[in-house]
Amino acid sequence: MSTVIEQPVEARLVAAAPRMPSIPAMLCYDRSDPFAVRMTFPAPATLEGVEVCWTFSRDLLTAGLEQPEGHGDVRVRPYGYDRTVLEFHASEGTAVVHVRTGEIRRFLQATSDLVPVGLEHLQLDLDHDLAELMRDAC
Repeated sequence: MSTVIEQPVEARLVAAAPRMPSIPAMLCYDRSDPFAVRMTFPAPATLEGVEVCWTFSRDLLTAGLEQPEGHGDVRVRPYGYDRTVLEFHASEGTAVVHVRTGEIRRFLQATSDLVPVGLEHLQLDLDHDLAELMRDAC
């Protein structure tokens, strides 16, 4: 069984122009980091011309489908019947994208099938991680 889930999604960049261009994005979940999801935007879709990856909690993404969530760099909220808004805040500015809610729900279901919500801690090897920290401290 795979330990990583990757799902391409179509994001619509919210811009000042009337037309919202579609940009490709990738949602990713890795069992080795069971509380987190990543959303990656390829280099051609970013102002800097480099791939940009945002990491945030799976719980934030889940909760944001139903009501506005987040107070930091990543915020998620429902928008209309079938869209979800993700806001990414950085010192350079804010990017706001719309993603189809159904795509996010499918992704979250796949992550839950891999690691059920509430059982994330079973994926962690705390003894190994502590040993690594202690080894590095010496």
